[in-house]
Amino acid sequence: MNLDAGAPADRPTPQAIVVGHGDFAMGLVSALHAITGRADAFVAMSNAGLGPDGVERVLRETVDSLAMGVIFTDLPMGSCTIAARKVQRAHPGLVVVTGTNLATMLEFVMQLDLPAPEAAARAVARGKETLVLIEGPRGS
Repeated sequence: MNLDAGAPADRPTPQAIVVGHGDFAMGLVSALHAITGRADAFVAMSNAGLGPDGVERVLRETVDSLAMGVIFTDLPMGSCTIAARKVQRAHPGLVVVTGTNLATMLEFVMQLDLPAPEAAARAVARGKETLVLIEGPRGS
């Protein structure tokens, strides 16, 4: 397990959890810090070394202790999302965003003045817009 709020104790409370396989979450939070300086808005969590029950337990504890409003996950049907959905059942106001990418996270961090679920909804819309297929030149 790897939890990292990414900020000193005197910084604002994180608004969302980012959880995924391997170093996915830490990589996103690191990139967000490099671009915006706002790693403090997130708790990064890896599922490394945790079974499904362990991921769920750590998510539940984090949501309970920090009153999180959003969990961002990597894969829509992955173990992290399944665990997040189980936590969501006990916290109906909690929003789960799957298929998270850097553009989505950037938009979320720029919307922190909004309630977390609304910021997440805007972030998802923007994240979808940034997915573009760019094909290379075709040979003659």
